[in-house]
Amino acid sequence: MLGKFFQKPGKEESDRVPPGQHLAKGFPVLTYGETPQVSTEEWEFRVWGLAKSATFSWSDFMALPQHEFTADFHCVTRWSKLDVKWTGIKVTDFMSLIELDPEVAHVMEHCYGGYTTNISVEDFLREENFFAFKVFGEDLPSEHGGPMRLVVPHLYAWKSAKWINGLEFLAAEELGFWERNGYHRRGEPWAEERYSNAFGF
Repeated sequence: MLGKFFQKPGKEESDRVPPGQHLAKGFPVLTYGETPQVSTEEWEFRVWGLAKSATFSWSDFMALPQHEFTADFHCVTRWSKLDVKWTGIKVTDFMSLIELDPEVAHVMEHCYGGYTTNISVEDFLREENFFAFKVFGEDLPSEHGGPMRLVVPHLYAWKSAKWINGLEFLAAEELGFWERNGYHRRGEPWAEERYSNAFGF
């Protein structure tokens, strides 16, 4: 597989590739379960928990400031893709619309298809995080999480939830799908936080 689909980073790239990772020549697709097919007309986004409940349409999101982002993308399955070009909406811009309870410390990301993943508020509210609806200038395809996904560049990609459609704000940490099944609670690539010690990895 190494050589055909992946390559070792060169000297000029080595400081951008976390330990144990190889560079992908394409943009691999890894999905657990079926790929949801959701149109922008039917797509909606909910906020609940320790926040004022609200529901947003696609047009509500598209009315927010849109930006171009270039970010490296690191998958826990040991591949990385550098300089992925996205179009999206900053998490911080969206969160300016949300009224949070001061007790909030964690977020559960919810997605079409039932996928969930947890993230701390501190990690979630970082300036570089965004909701993406285009990649390399094209509408985000369903296999990459379209019509919209979250992108959290500083954590492994399973935290960048595909097909995202809601945020549940929590006072205490709860574990999402992969975290309940042996993945690390946080997922920092540079520390190789791949798996949970609780599962013996």
